[in-house]
Amino acid sequence: MMNPVTNPYSPGAGRPPAALVGRDHERGSWKVALERIERGRGAQPVVLYGLRGVGKTVLLSDFAALASARRWIVAKAEAGAGKSLREMLGESLHGPLADLARPSAGRRLLQGLRTALSFKASYDLAGTWNFGIDLTEAAGGGADTGFLETDLAKLLKDVSAAGQEQGTGLAILIDEAQDLSGAELTALCSIAHLAGQESWSLVIALAGLPSLPRVLAEAKSYSERLFSFERVEHLDDALAREAIVRPAADESVGWTEPAVALVVQQASGYPYFLQQLGKDSWDVATSSPIQLADARVGVERGRAALDAGFFRARWDRATRSEQRYLRAMAADGDNGSSSGAIAERLQRRVTSLGPVRASLIAKGLVFAPEHGIVAFTVPDMASFIQRQPAA
Repeated sequence: MMNPVTNPYSPGAGRPPAALVGRDHERGSWKVALERIERGRGAQPVVLYGLRGVGKTVLLSDFAALASARRWIVAKAEAGAGKSLREMLGESLHGPLADLARPSAGRRLLQGLRTALSFKASYDLAGTWNFGIDLTEAAGGGADTGFLETDLAKLLKDVSAAGQEQGTGLAILIDEAQDLSGAELTALCSIAHLAGQESWSLVIALAGLPSLPRVLAEAKSYSERLFSFERVEHLDDALAREAIVRPAADESVGWTEPAVALVVQQASGYPYFLQQLGKDSWDVATSSPIQLADARVGVERGRAALDAGFFRARWDRATRSEQRYLRAMAADGDNGSSSGAIAERLQRRVTSLGPVRASLIAKGLVFAPEHGIVAFTVPDMASFIQRQPAA
């Protein structure tokens, strides 16, 4: 049996793969943005958008690691986790700022620390931060007016100036950004716009579902000119093959051509699926190279694992009426369905289904790629639903 300890495939939400393939363009653009800001030049904030399972969270984490390696101040947060944007960013900045706090800190860093303390007080009057140094004579503060855009702008301006003092800057990365409130998105857009106009040492990266560009446009009409939009898609066959073969080769394990072809075909290029099917095929195999028979069993087990976890978790979050709506969508596959067609199949009026549709969007199970159309946020969800017995 192959050694499960050395299995290089790691399915899981946001887990970095052993080989991050097919993302050279996005990673290269991010490195350019960091270098431009270090040289005092501007860089557009970035929006990564795409279906679940394509690797947006992994890519965002990679962005954070690249910035950290250059000694940037990095704050990474996830929206939709029960905290406001104010709380998320405040708490995610505390650790990086605490690491920089020292008696010999420069003027701008001291100012940034004092402003961070005032920002903390804006959402947690009982909480106290202690950076271990005397800030009574430092400038800063004032990020506790209660107005999100005012307070957040003061925080990011002062902390980015602290980063600039060290020759770097501040990187703000927010996952699941479509779950931010309208007011929070508006504030972020306004601050990003101001940061560009005033040349702050700040770069922002947002990641979210395919609906993210639309909700940003609804927040600020100029968002299509403000952000650099990068659609993160599934991998083509050549890249999917590399994502399977390269990690195994690093462990001195090979794949036969028919075996890797089966896994690539069954995963449809989605990185999460590649990791799951690769893992299960490895665990089945008894020796190198991994054979077609191993891959067949691995695909079967991998699909069962995806059905029991990745898909089931989403299906079970839907109410009975929402499941009926999703089943009506599944008749169209993963290409999206018109609201009219869904209503016709359910023998209901389009307007009467509005609350169900809104609830499914709020739960992140569907999104609206355009007016009057809904689609699944998860690839192959339609096939899973069609395999479920009718209630």
